[in-house]
Amino acid sequence: MSKFLGRHALHEITRDLTLAAQGKLKADTVIKGGLVVNVFTKEILPADVAIYKGRIVLVGNADHTIGPNTKIIDASGFYLTPGLLDGHMHVESSMVTVTQFARAALPCGTTTIFMDPHEIANVLGLRGVKLMVDEGKNLPLKVFATMPSCVPSAPGFEDAGTVITPREIAEAMKWDEVIGLGEMMNFPGVLAGDENVHEMLKITMESGKVVTGHYSIPETEVGLQAYAASGVASCHEGTRKEDALARMRLGMYNKMREGSAWQDIKATIKSLTETFVDDRRALLVTDDTHPHTILTLGHMNHVVKRAIEEGMNPISAIQMATINTAECFRVSHEIGAIAPGRCADILFLRDLADFNPEIVMTDGKIVAREGKLTTEIKALNYPDWALNSVRIKRELSASDFEIKYGGPEKEVTIRVIQVVEARVNTFHKTAKLKVHDQRIEADPSQDLAKVAVVERHGGPGNMGIGFVGGFGLKRGAVASTVAHDSHNLLIMGTNDADMAFAGNVLHKCGGGMVAVCDSKVLALVELPIAGLMSDKPVEEVDAHVKALDEAWRKLGCTMESPFMTMALLSLPVIPELRITNRGLVDTLNFKFVDLIV
Repeated sequence: MSKFLGRHALHEITRDLTLAAQGKLKADTVIKGGLVVNVFTKEILPADVAIYKGRIVLVGNADHTIGPNTKIIDASGFYLTPGLLDGHMHVESSMVTVTQFARAALPCGTTTIFMDPHEIANVLGLRGVKLMVDEGKNLPLKVFATMPSCVPSAPGFEDAGTVITPREIAEAMKWDEVIGLGEMMNFPGVLAGDENVHEMLKITMESGKVVTGHYSIPETEVGLQAYAASGVASCHEGTRKEDALARMRLGMYNKMREGSAWQDIKATIKSLTETFVDDRRALLVTDDTHPHTILTLGHMNHVVKRAIEEGMNPISAIQMATINTAECFRVSHEIGAIAPGRCADILFLRDLADFNPEIVMTDGKIVAREGKLTTEIKALNYPDWALNSVRIKRELSASDFEIKYGGPEKEVTIRVIQVVEARVNTFHKTAKLKVHDQRIEADPSQDLAKVAVVERHGGPGNMGIGFVGGFGLKRGAVASTVAHDSHNLLIMGTNDADMAFAGNVLHKCGGGMVAVCDSKVLALVELPIAGLMSDKPVEEVDAHVKALDEAWRKLGCTMESPFMTMALLSLPVIPELRITNRGLVDTLNFKFVDLIV
């Protein structure tokens, strides 16, 4: 892996680094006067930091490493910490490309990401993953990838744009930038001994790489242990104190998540603050973060602050976003600490608790100051095959969304996907709806909207339809091609005509998110790359997302980040009830269920 980390691979310059530490070769840069946060010993020590060829060679008195051409940086009044590492995230959820994400995240102190390009894999397959991996190669942000393991996430329950098999996993494991297997959401397949699933695990471990997990049910006694026994090293799906404790006690890395729509740290951090167990198996991650969160709250620095706000010692919180993450992915000899041999990814901060880096350095070069990028990053032009990915069979009409009922009853009991703000899970509820002219309609008075998923990858063209509660829609409709995990066309609304109109708008523009009312567009976020991302700057995308958020409010929804909560309605691997293009899925028992009880 050191083959591509940093400006110079470690194994190629061991002699130079050794000589530079002794002053026999003079340092390129020396940072003087700072307080170094040692993430190995939890100490704060006054020390110089000498850097040569982008790597740290000495932490201590560096006077002997200074030559006539050495650049001196005065760090008086600053704490120096390692750059922050995001141990599980999806770049696509930021709605921008890897390049644009780097522009936004670097000033926040995020210097390394371990991305799971699962979203683009569901639309464009292995070549979509390769596209994002290649884009990350020449950025000041270090970009690792885990190869998506579950495409589709629940075989037999949904239709994605492609299928990832052990063959694709084997190919990806040859790439230096792929550090492991992406979150194994098909935990039922792991537990049932599914041959394809276990072949993926085998290929990954034979390659010497890490298997990352996704165990999304609140069971910790037998199933979780069996899951861990398969070699899965980590999990980010624990949402309770007891979930986090169980994972850490089994030797798994527990990834505590704080994203835009799902905020688990308040509960999961109690596994540490209320028990005082060893925190070396705890990581901080974002999972999914949209542009507004990055621009207003930050990225990994915000997650560190949230851990501190909930009672975590600042140095421990920093460990959970640096060295712990590096150890989880077996690259702690390269990144995650201010120590000899490591890449010189260093943050300058005035206050450890209010974690806002004033200076961000990667590979010994300053790339951001006071929240602004100071280095040029060239944009990548995405190829035509990555665009225009919304391929539905025909234009949608209002009649496509009619739910007909031919029985004698005037009222029926229907299943409802009930959402809760800032929570990943949904609840499987029921409600009663009137039957009018043999049709069942949405009922805003009960906070019940229709929801439909239309296959959009040029496949069977089928559609699942149901009802959802919790969004508060009073009028109009919304639609999105960001619809985890298969990213089909997801439409939610109070009337059939607006639902059809919203779907057709996204078909014509190549994907994105839209809010409509009375067949008029209120707001549109165009995401032409795989229907998931824009190549525009994050500030521009954020402006469109803000307009979309305001449009949601005009339709009656007051939820924070409703479009991200909506995007999970079609994810059939998280409890309790979901909808795909094939129908309603009971995700506790992994079976289809009828809309009418």
